[in-house]
Amino acid sequence: MKQIATNWFWEYVTPYLVQQLSISDIVYTGQTDFQVMQVIDTPAFGKCLILDGKIQCSEWDEFIYHEALVHPLMITHPSPETVFIAGGGEGATLREVLAHKTVKRVVMVDLDRKVVDTCRKLLPSLSRGAFEDTRLELLHLDAMKYLEETREKFDVIIIDLPEPLEEGPAYLLYTREFYGDLKDKLTPNGLIGLQAGATSMIISYGFVAVANTLATAFSVVAPYQAEIPSFGGSWGFAVASNSLDPRQLSPEEIDRRISDRVNGRLRFYDGLTHRGIFSIPKYLREEMAADKRIITRDEPLFTY
Repeated sequence: MKQIATNWFWEYVTPYLVQQLSISDIVYTGQTDFQVMQVIDTPAFGKCLILDGKIQCSEWDEFIYHEALVHPLMITHPSPETVFIAGGGEGATLREVLAHKTVKRVVMVDLDRKVVDTCRKLLPSLSRGAFEDTRLELLHLDAMKYLEETREKFDVIIIDLPEPLEEGPAYLLYTREFYGDLKDKLTPNGLIGLQAGATSMIISYGFVAVANTLATAFSVVAPYQAEIPSFGGSWGFAVASNSLDPRQLSPEEIDRRISDRVNGRLRFYDGLTHRGIFSIPKYLREEMAADKRIITRDEPLFTY
């Protein structure tokens, strides 16, 4: 087989498993106040955003991740008008939220201003003008502190941050204590949604712990997964609420709500996909039933 690349990006999934991507160009590399940031161009996935050595999204398949993260809970809510986004510095989560006609106000809090500014300049295809939307209030603060101090309540809260398995402050937004406080920031039919880490059999313990932790605060927890090629496999998400369950919506109702409420064409998410992503495989259901670990402020989970 002919060797076509000499430069490679390595991402350690576990100490024993590495994902490797050929690099055609290093577009940007630098240190922000909080993390190492890179933008690389790859033959396989186009430009990729890398933070602290881990792929956050790629041009080629980001639509899968962001549509999977945003639309199941936005569509489940009968008429979401106010939305809070924690993280999401590349702007694609914001883009999908603003596609909903019912949305009147979005508060997006991302601590790292440099990530936002660099993505707006080097990866404009991800936000597609979303940062210029007048419905947006963009803040560069600590998201947990903001939510603790604000008196505003939201119809939808989206946590788009690195997995809680990483050493650092992000795990605090995945803890039992935080979810307990978060209930008071939701309107009566409010929902929260988040990415919950890999669901591959060898590293699914983080996903299971997130679902179990959500269940300590919310009566409805709906975990699901989608295949994200640039992440190296299946990836987990969850929707939580005390009143609404996305699994109760039929494919026909999902398609009707998308047609009525969403501007533009979705490439991944529709009624049939909705039913499929919430049908998680047996090994995950059995692991969730057997493993009762939760994430607390005193006992964070780590990757290794």
